[in-house]
Amino acid sequence: MSKLLEVENLWVKFPTRNGVFDAVRGVSFSLGQERLGIVGESGSGKSMTGRAILRLIRPPGIVEADKMELEGVDLLGRSEKEMRKVRGQQISMIMQDPKFSLNPVMRVGAQIMEAYRLHYKVSKKEAKRKTIAMLEAVAIRDPERVYRMYPHEVSGGMGQRIMIAMMLIPDPKIMIADEPTSALDVSVQMQVLEIMDKLVKDRGMGLIFISHDLNLVSSFCDRVLIMYAGRVVETLPADKLHEAEHPYTRGLLNSLPRLDEPKERLDVLKRDPAWATEESVSG
Repeated sequence: MSKLLEVENLWVKFPTRNGVFDAVRGVSFSLGQERLGIVGESGSGKSMTGRAILRLIRPPGIVEADKMELEGVDLLGRSEKEMRKVRGQQISMIMQDPKFSLNPVMRVGAQIMEAYRLHYKVSKKEAKRKTIAMLEAVAIRDPERVYRMYPHEVSGGMGQRIMIAMMLIPDPKIMIADEPTSALDVSVQMQVLEIMDKLVKDRGMGLIFISHDLNLVSSFCDRVLIMYAGRVVETLPADKLHEAEHPYTRGLLNSLPRLDEPKERLDVLKRDPAWATEESVSG
């Protein structure tokens, strides 16, 4: 499998009054044409890792890495102008809640067209045709009507599909999805995942799927990175997630309710300070 993205020893640091805070500490992974899950609690560094790849950490934040390459091209050495061409066209990021990502005063169609015309010199007529086709691709019925709507007029599930359409219209090589289904109910969640899965397979993309939902990741992704306190503590195939060895991963799994193993009281995760410093476990 060819590697689309390679990350080695990634650090994200923020100076504070009490010294430097390390939000991401020595994270390394590669991504091919696959679905890679990054899992952990809030504050574990999942989203910060995704933002660092796109160089969206603003000063005084500091991003350092031994290697961060997109198909062999160094991302850390690129200027801000060069990175603007990478964002969207080569790597897209779907944020958690479409309400905060869509412009409330622009019609849906105009926003998706803008994302397309930013990277491709095409006529408005061609951009509209492509936009309607993209809305159809994310399973939106009556795309002509939705094209003319404002973000406040659509439901949460439709808003998330519109965001996916906007991020995919430039035809990127990698998609970073940051908790893309957490604000959706279960039935809509599965529809959105099916759409993302089909688009990744059809286009041969790489997907980084950031989530705190272990069961969702184990059923949807190919591989999983487990993050704790800014570090990767375990890497394993997604279908082997329930065979994880690291005590942190085991603790997360044991704290989840299971229909096949009902418990009177769920386990409480007991943290060990050593987890933040020890080497990761690979499965």
